[in-house]
Amino acid sequence: MEDKKALKMRSEKVSILDEIINRVKDSDYCFIINYGGLMVQTLTALRKELAGQNSHLMIVKNTLLNKVAKDEGWDDVSAILSGPMAIVTGKGDVSAVAKILVKFAKDNEKAEVKGANFEKKILTPAEITALSELPDKDTMRATLLAMFLQPATSFVRILNASLLQVLYVLKAKAEKDGGGAAE
Repeated sequence: MEDKKALKMRSEKVSILDEIINRVKDSDYCFIINYGGLMVQTLTALRKELAGQNSHLMIVKNTLLNKVAKDEGWDDVSAILSGPMAIVTGKGDVSAVAKILVKFAKDNEKAEVKGANFEKKILTPAEITALSELPDKDTMRATLLAMFLQPATSFVRILNASLLQVLYVLKAKAEKDGGGAAE
């Protein structure tokens, strides 16, 4: 049945569908945004900003996106597919991309982040906002490393403190002995 439907599709649509499927499969995430009423320059600026995060914005038809979602085994996304839609796909730091999209939606009242597919789960707009508030990967790595190093640093301080106390005792003894020999 699927093959008959594919045969009925124009070759352009099949080509576009294949491109969408390939982008989604090769990506770590797929954000779904409504861009209705925005100027081309605004979307171009968003595309440039996303390119800095190794991400790509692609305008898609809702029917094709719904088909991709079903083929990929996503939860039902038909409820969020209304109006002009675009997807943002890519690899890398998902929280950095979420920050860009959430800020974009705040700055452009006509834009809206409708949802996302991340790690086989459909995220709500609230979850995307929470994701955008996370620190970037480098900051999280530095924090984690600091947490791992903290016990070792404290242990070294304790050892150094004990050694310093021993050194002070030895110095005091040497001064006392030296002071007694001079008398």
